[in-house]
Amino acid sequence: MEPSQGLLVELRKEVSSSFTLDAKFTANGKPLGILGASGSGKSMTLRCIAGLATPTQGRIVLNGRVLFDSKQGINLPPHQRRIGFVFQNYALFPHMNVAENIGFGLQELPKAQRNKRVWKYIELMHLQGLEKRYPHELSGGQQQRVALARAMAIAPEALLLDEPLSALDTYLRNQIEMLLTEVFSNYQGATLFVTHKLEEAYRVCGNLLVLSEGNVIGYDSKEAIFEHPPSFRVAQLTECKNFSRVEIIDHQKIQALDWNCSLSVVEPIRKSLAYVGIRAHHLRFLKEPNQDNTFPCWLVTMSETQHRVTLYLNLYTPSRNPKQYHLQAEVFKEKWHQIKAWPEPWYVELDALRLILMES
Repeated sequence: MEPSQGLLVELRKEVSSSFTLDAKFTANGKPLGILGASGSGKSMTLRCIAGLATPTQGRIVLNGRVLFDSKQGINLPPHQRRIGFVFQNYALFPHMNVAENIGFGLQELPKAQRNKRVWKYIELMHLQGLEKRYPHELSGGQQQRVALARAMAIAPEALLLDEPLSALDTYLRNQIEMLLTEVFSNYQGATLFVTHKLEEAYRVCGNLLVLSEGNVIGYDSKEAIFEHPPSFRVAQLTECKNFSRVEIIDHQKIQALDWNCSLSVVEPIRKSLAYVGIRAHHLRFLKEPNQDNTFPCWLVTMSETQHRVTLYLNLYTPSRNPKQYHLQAEVFKEKWHQIKAWPEPWYVELDALRLILMES
């Protein structure tokens, strides 16, 4: 029985002799962020849903309507799928002005109704005064808003966005991100948001799907994916920096082989456990070793951004080799100014509640 609401995707796409995309998921309500490295199949997934590429086999169902079914021979053309698509390069029509671009998919509406719909999205995307301009006369942020308005104007049942912020500078990216959050909060359809930036996906989306080499390796709420990644590869793709192979000591203790320390854990230990990890911002510095999972450490080297400092730490002994370290810690500069005055060794705590236990 087909679901009456939301997007159901079960597809297999043999892209080449060396790459096959296998994707199975649903999307309804909260925006779904699709994460993965370049070439993992993110954009191809969107293209198959939109009808711009044909899966080798599978089925795609949107609000009970079958868009594609290889067994039944159903493959609706893009214009019948009621899907809005925002391309990475915006794909605006250069010979059309802003209003004409936004109204492109509304040709079947009476002129008065079409103009009313176009103006609605000009206002929603804060494009007043730009409606007669052509794409080459717009900034990157303005082009992005036009592309989003065009996708939304057709009243789509699903909205697909392929790395919509990647070509924008930091200031414009933040502006458009805030606009997207506002738009998504009022949009009732399924939303898929492709990105390779974890922080971007975390801020904009409620759920995350992680692709690697064409396969879904993680699919859950953003909190679950971030705090309890199911595998080493998912943890890597969600930007965890600290990993160690493990040996199980008992039901509450493991040996972190690459960090040369034993750790108490609170999560159940499975026989399939292969790695332990901890995110760089979860390391805590202490003056005294008065907590479990606390070890002496020396600073090997550091790097900084305008707000944070990354500290590369070696446990138990100093290291003169900048490439020889056990852990990365991220702290705000205010904290760095505090701890750099402490005599070494410092003490670093790997909180048992923050440890990530992973399969290979």
